[in-house]
Amino acid sequence: MSRPIPPSDKTKNWPAYNEALKQRGSLTIWFDPDMAWVPPPTGKRGRQPQYSDAAIQTCLTMKVLFGMALRQTAGFVENLLRLVGLDWTVPDFSTLSRRRETLVVSIPYRGSQGPLNLLIPSRDITA
Repeated sequence: MSRPIPPSDKTKNWPAYNEALKQRGSLTIWFDPDMAWVPPPTGKRGRQPQYSDAAIQTCLTMKVLFGMALRQTAGFVENLLRLVGLDWTVPDFSTLSRRRETLVVSIPYRGSQGPLNLLIPSRDITA
């Protein structure tokens, strides 16, 4: 019995290949300036929350995505906001820690009329 012939992927367009490798390290993060970073008054007695649930969720999402500690996350989000020119204050690590226990995350379902596309890379993209 003969061995199967392994597929040969020979790179022919080196400039395009190099550009594709550079794009693997590309990162784009968008902040909507109209986002409610500071919540509206609740109308209840006592101190009002200083940061909206969206602000806390944004910071905690960055924490999980990049595997950072809460103090690092606060610094990272502060730098991102400064880079995009937003003068919002960032929750400190104790606020993030306290609010993550009671944060209710709702991800709205968006139905689709067309087929669902799932991309599964054929090669190890971490190499």
